[in-house]
Amino acid sequence: MSKMSNKKIILLNGPNLNLLGTREKLLYGHETLGTIVTELKAYASKKGIKLLTFQSNVEGELINFIHENSNASGMIINAGAYSHTSIAIRDAIVATGLKTIEVHMTNIYAREIFRYESMIAPVSSGQVIGFGKLSYFLALDAMCSLINPQAQ
Repeated sequence: MSKMSNKKIILLNGPNLNLLGTREKLLYGHETLGTIVTELKAYASKKGIKLLTFQSNVEGELINFIHENSNASGMIINAGAYSHTSIAIRDAIVATGLKTIEVHMTNIYAREIFRYESMIAPVSSGQVIGFGKLSYFLALDAMCSLINPQAQ
């Protein structure tokens, strides 16, 4: 078993990501969030990581999940539009001290100008953006390096 067998990582998805596979397929592709999560859990399992996943369209539910899982080794978050507006999610990350990687399937800097500023980026270890579903897998690899650098 991997050296990371006791590690738990949160995967948090925010508003409208439950519509993946049906919304704006040219931007987000044809796969559902459920399919992406299933594949990512299998990938994490091979690395000895337990992946706890949660999606909500409600800001407070996302914050509660962060609080309730503050003992995790790290968090991968696609906060959707809340990335650009939610000081409360930012504050939850700071309050819990969770190592965080922000993910977006699209390149937010190639889209509307209101997406250029992220409330989450300044309190994250990094961002993975613009690679579609691959962004999640790249973020998981990066998080594994952050939480256990000697295993890489």
